[in-house]
Amino acid sequence: MEQSFFESYIARIVRLSLQEGGFAHHSNGRYRPDVTAWAVLLLNAISSTSHIALVEIARNRLAQDQQSNGSSCISPEQPDAVWPTPLSIFAWHNSTPHHDYERRAIQFLLQHTGLHMEKEDGNAVVGHDTSIPGWPWITHTHSWVQPTAFSMMALSINGHEGHHRVQEGKRMLLNRQLPQGGWNYGNTTILGQELQPFPESTGIALLALADRVPKDTVERSLTYLIHELPNLRTPLSLCWGLWGLQAWGISPPETQDWIIDCLKRESRYGEYDPVSLCLLLGTAIPNDGPQNLLPLSKTIPTNA
Repeated sequence: MEQSFFESYIARIVRLSLQEGGFAHHSNGRYRPDVTAWAVLLLNAISSTSHIALVEIARNRLAQDQQSNGSSCISPEQPDAVWPTPLSIFAWHNSTPHHDYERRAIQFLLQHTGLHMEKEDGNAVVGHDTSIPGWPWITHTHSWVQPTAFSMMALSINGHEGHHRVQEGKRMLLNRQLPQGGWNYGNTTILGQELQPFPESTGIALLALADRVPKDTVERSLTYLIHELPNLRTPLSLCWGLWGLQAWGISPPETQDWIIDCLKRESRYGEYDPVSLCLLLGTAIPNDGPQNLLPLSKTIPTNA
């Protein structure tokens, strides 16, 4: 990708920065912690000295809005929507001034769990094991795939790979894997009917499980993504699908072409939201796959 082409998209992210710190979801919009975290990760990844101050101000805004229990919520009106917490941990990681904020967020994740109940035998409505603890999108609700995967990764980069909460998360993700391969938001069957996988959830789950389970336990999920990716041109599905494969050493040679094609489709469908744009640009940086943006704890191969 040409540098000028890349820089024009970076400038769009920078224009969403707020004077009081952090980033908005759209022009004239409100501060969003998820957008702020992804913007920090992207601007760090491109290693531009011109953005150092912007990154630190954004990290400070995440710290300013951290709740007393250590979590990051999506907005003051939704204090129980704590799913951005692992994203804040990624953004603060290796930043000395924000070490204490990161530590408090880690303690929150270690103590936080979704709502669980013993699995019914025989005629259960849902097919997955409802007793395995993971992490929820919103406090006091059931655990789901994406917040569990992100929480596992956030804890692992901080030395908690062997913690029982991470091991429970791994067990939960394997239990929620669909028999045909792949993951959706976290259900496998409803009233005996198998549900369909989503590329986005599948990629995120595969990234969280890389180097943690044998390859044969996720082989069908890898096959599902390999089959689906050539037809995907929406940012979240394409990027997370690519990262999920790259985490297992599979790098499609068409990756750059797919990303450029996806970006060009904005002329038909309108500008992408900043999280999607950050992911696309982060995926476009060559060589390191998901480690371009995420401070992962393991070495991810980039060759097929």
